Amino acid sequence: MGDTGGRTFCPRTGAAPMPRLALYALVVCALAVAAAVVSFVQGSFIGIVWILLAGLSSNMAWFYLRRSRAAKAAAVPADR
Repeated sequence: MGDTGGRTFCPRTGAAPMPRLALYALVVCALAVAAAVVSFVQGSFIGIVWILLAGLSSNMAWFYLRRSRAAKAAAVPADR
C-alpha cells in the first residue's frame, strides 16, 4: 500500500510530484488545526484531541515525504 501512481514527473516543471499519502496527511493536518482552533474558540477542550491528530498527521506527512525521497535517491545511480 502506498503511492502507486503511474506518473513519475510533472510535465510543467519537470519535478517529481509530491507523494499522494504525504499530501493527504498534510490536508488532514491542516483540517485538524482548523478544527482545534474552532474548538478552542467555542470553549471546548476537545481541541486537544485535534492538536494530537494534527501532530500525528504532520509526522506521517514528513515520513512519507522522506521515504519517497530516499526511494528516488536509491533508484537514481550517482554520477561518478
